[in-house]
Amino acid sequence: MPQLLVTPVTPLPYSRSLELQRELAKARGSGAISEDILLLVEHPPVVTLGRATRAHHLTTPAHILAARGVETFEVERGGDVTFHGPGQLVGYPIIDLERHRKDLHWYLRQMEEALIRACDAHGLACGRNPGFTGAWTGERKLASIGVHARNWITWHGFALNVSTDLSYFNLIVPCGIADVRMTSLTDELGADAPDMATFANSVRAAFSSVFELQTKTVSVEGLADMAAEAAVPA
Repeated sequence: MPQLLVTPVTPLPYSRSLELQRELAKARGSGAISEDILLLVEHPPVVTLGRATRAHHLTTPAHILAARGVETFEVERGGDVTFHGPGQLVGYPIIDLERHRKDLHWYLRQMEEALIRACDAHGLACGRNPGFTGAWTGERKLASIGVHARNWITWHGFALNVSTDLSYFNLIVPCGIADVRMTSLTDELGADAPDMATFANSVRAAFSSVFELQTKTVSVEGLADMAAEAAVPA
């Protein structure tokens, strides 16, 4: 059965995660890495601007963001502006869609399905919101998704609020959706909310099921070594 290499949730600066994703995507595309990957991380506070970002959706001046310790990055993923920070599970699947289905809409729905199943495993009813991506519970948005693909190799991915300080979302118009209400597992489930590691295991199991891949644990350092080895000329 094809494998999905999955990391434990690892604190990682956004700049390093972006660099590593690009290296891994290149290695996956060349065949130097032969299996799909799910990089699970937790970032310091950062705002990222996708290709569809409109300037007025970043409602907070740069100097105020900097004063709050929030970095800003313009990136190649689809979607609008979003926030990543402590207490948020961020997942970057580096997947070869030629192995699965060469259809980005299908891929987005599969990723949503995995997040919905992971939430359901902890008693939180989630679903989709017609016209939008992500995982929702009622009218409240729990997870955001923004992806990029080149030659059917994906990177970027999802961000799901486990115990995130939701006040950070007041600095932006999240995903460019006016009046959207962000939520978290902690807000929805209270004392019954899973911790980060427990929920990450549920996401891992859901990705395994949805994409029909057998998971194998690998460290972030191990992935970095694999990417570095792939970059060395033969």
